[in-house]
Amino acid sequence: MNRSFESIKAKLQQIDGRGYKAYREIAGRWDFPTFTLHIDHVQGDPFAAPSRVRVLISAEVARFEPALYSTLSRTTGICWLLAHRFGEEAHHRSDFRGSGKSGKIQMEAPGQEVLVQTATLIHADGAVEARFTVGLPARGRTVLGQQAAALLLDDLPAIVSASLLSEAYPPKQLWQHVATNEDADALRTTISQCNWIAFVADGAILPRRSGIDDRPLPGNEAIPFASPDSLRQEVELPHAGKISGLAIPEGVILIVGGGYHGKSTLLRAIERGVYNHCPGDGRELVVSQADLVKIRAEDGRSVVGVNISPFINDLPLGQSTTNFSTANASGSTSQAAAIMEALEVGAIGLLIDEDTAATNFMIRDARMQKLVPKEHEPITPLIDRVRQLYTERGVSSILVIGGSGDYLDVADTVLAMHNFAPTDVTAQAQSVAQQQPTQRQSEAVAPLPESLNRRPIPHSIDPSRGKRAVDIKTRGLQRIQFGQENIDLNAVEQLVAWGQTRAIGEAIWYAGQHYFDGQRTLEEVFQQVCEDVERDGLDVLDSRKVGNLARFRKHELAAALNRLRMLRVG
Repeated sequence: MNRSFESIKAKLQQIDGRGYKAYREIAGRWDFPTFTLHIDHVQGDPFAAPSRVRVLISAEVARFEPALYSTLSRTTGICWLLAHRFGEEAHHRSDFRGSGKSGKIQMEAPGQEVLVQTATLIHADGAVEARFTVGLPARGRTVLGQQAAALLLDDLPAIVSASLLSEAYPPKQLWQHVATNEDADALRTTISQCNWIAFVADGAILPRRSGIDDRPLPGNEAIPFASPDSLRQEVELPHAGKISGLAIPEGVILIVGGGYHGKSTLLRAIERGVYNHCPGDGRELVVSQADLVKIRAEDGRSVVGVNISPFINDLPLGQSTTNFSTANASGSTSQAAAIMEALEVGAIGLLIDEDTAATNFMIRDARMQKLVPKEHEPITPLIDRVRQLYTERGVSSILVIGGSGDYLDVADTVLAMHNFAPTDVTAQAQSVAQQQPTQRQSEAVAPLPESLNRRPIPHSIDPSRGKRAVDIKTRGLQRIQFGQENIDLNAVEQLVAWGQTRAIGEAIWYAGQHYFDGQRTLEEVFQQVCEDVERDGLDVLDSRKVGNLARFRKHELAAALNRLRMLRVG
């Protein structure tokens, strides 16, 4: 059968006015003048999930310079640009044509973070692939063949030409995306070699426009970051050359200062620094080590088989905390569990903002110690474990502290924020601690235990629902429907893209099929899953060649499984 550009036009004219199922006749491959169109899945009706579509462009047509995709770092930067442009062009050129989702071409739009994803790909031979969805036009459930022809034969080629070909971009723009991503990766390698936790470049723009708009504040409203002299370091990068900025050392680091002066803004930038950022974001050279984990209290979450005894012990009624489970954790137990779960999968640093922490987990001051004796208090506060985490386990902590001066006693470095500018006040903080002793007594009486070695029980991870053996869906950025249960990820703050959430849902099931055997530990399983994804790509999680997956960290993958209420461990 002839599957040419002209024949798909004839086919769409032929099925015009027929029932919606006639669209199935256009499934498969079609050869266009400059690309091949693959209609992989045709939606059942105009109100169903849109049809899955791919475009493949040969290297000879795309004509991207091989140096632009010679490494994963470079390819990732370019693919972010292609996906961003494709999404913009699709938004402007396609429009609703008929009922339901008719007439829209949509691609998973990247955010400010630059992630490996499946929306756009550049293959080793230079061929370009784009994956997206199309709402095939209908009125009611009647095919609108002429509108479909305009969509696929006019709009789509225009979008492809404007977004997926080298000629659509000035060479300088392409190399800017390569250089930005490659410099961030190089900086991450450097800070690891120098034993720094994070690096915040001078001139960075940290404040965002709002809680729902992650773009930077406009230049006339934001104060560029300036590092304090005592902690400023210089680094040589492949493209940016020599840069300077705040090098945050290992240990226990406090960020202090008055309200609204930028403490949480700095912490959030460090938190997001585990990912690279696009040119113009303002945080391109704000880079953190990859295994920093944000910790917060999370009332009501489930906890399964976690040893929280370093922080909570001797509960009333004799409940064990060395193998602690609950369907409804308190703020303090959830925060204790989150720390132990993070250590289980290899966290090398914890990020904590007192605004989102449980107060009784963070501190018990001298007066409360006198009023409520330790034998009546099961909680050992973080202040008495935070140095142990570093000295015994090599796990650093960065804490935003605005109200508890007792933490000055355990800090290695203290940064004070004033008008979004940091000052190194470590010496002053040590002087204050000496001149005004707190009189509180440490309540940590034992060393930290070894990491958790939990082994998930395979049959407890069940994605079935009703007649479906596997039913996994995402409900926005922070919710996964996994079988009959919903996984709530609202408190997992380093999850930044909907594609990550989708990939995590699939990765849990992938792990269940391949690695959950009752013998491997959770850490071993997730390390293997991440290695598979790194080696074989995200398609290893879903063979349908979908365009809505993005690379995740093992920490968010573990966080999702830990919040699956059906989970059982051995």
